[in-house]
Amino acid sequence: MAHTRMAGSQPRSSHALQGILLRSIAVVFFALMSAAMKWASEGGASLVELVFFRSAVGLPVTLAWLALGPGIGAVRTKRPGAHLLRSMIGMVSLTMLYQGLMLLPIADAVTIGFSAPAFATLLSVLVLHEKVGPHRWAAVAIGFLGVFIVARPSGSALPLAGIVYTLLGAAASAAATVTIREMSRVETHGSIVFWFFLSTTLVSGVGMLFHSAPHPPFTWALLLFGGVTGAAAQLLLTRALQVAPVSVVAPFDYTQIIWAALLGWLIWSTLPGLNTAIGAALIIASGLATAWREHRLHKDMVAATPPIE
Repeated sequence: MAHTRMAGSQPRSSHALQGILLRSIAVVFFALMSAAMKWASEGGASLVELVFFRSAVGLPVTLAWLALGPGIGAVRTKRPGAHLLRSMIGMVSLTMLYQGLMLLPIADAVTIGFSAPAFATLLSVLVLHEKVGPHRWAAVAIGFLGVFIVARPSGSALPLAGIVYTLLGAAASAAATVTIREMSRVETHGSIVFWFFLSTTLVSGVGMLFHSAPHPPFTWALLLFGGVTGAAAQLLLTRALQVAPVSVVAPFDYTQIIWAALLGWLIWSTLPGLNTAIGAALIIASGLATAWREHRLHKDMVAATPPIE
């Protein structure tokens, strides 16, 4: 039976293009946020200040988004303990990733950070007891091989501490993803984002009492710019997922490596080396293969589900 398009509705391809556009702009903002925070750290901003501005600016933006969309009541929760755990993991991830960003060239830090999907696969087996087939295990192996090549442990020009911090941040980011997947069964996206930003703002706000210091106006401007672009990226990311499937928009996340490399060249006159380029290609291939495999499994599961009549 032919389906009649509802008046005023857009074709599916239009929604997909809109989602891709939103996701692509979000990725640019994420790259700008990373560059601003790294630049601010070179101007004397502490790690605590980076985390605080990322969270404190994101909190009112999240509240505004809730007020205009699902409503402030969306923050109500029946699982405060789960939110506390997710927020703690998220704070560890944000802190570790920013510490790595302060120590590594921006392109290398962003590239290594994209190892999170490989860690997420490992954690989904250990925590959620998901079954992972040979295709996804192969993708995990390829992803970690890419990280190994970027890190180039023999004769590496990259600080070992920066590599370790970024890998810890990627692992914590994967743990947060797994936690969110489990929480999403009963919690709204708005409540998860709100309680994370609130928790991080409060904790880093206490830290600001001890680690905040006077800075030149340019450093303060960079911190504020980093917070604004990070909040804008989060909103665009959320909207992209509302209008298009994750399997359509997720591959465009990896363009952040290109933008990071461009910003690294424009601001710091550094370009990623051959190792970074090869490792990035492997990490991207690993992430895309994992996303495609999960998309196919989801489609098969939907196809196997009998329709409700």
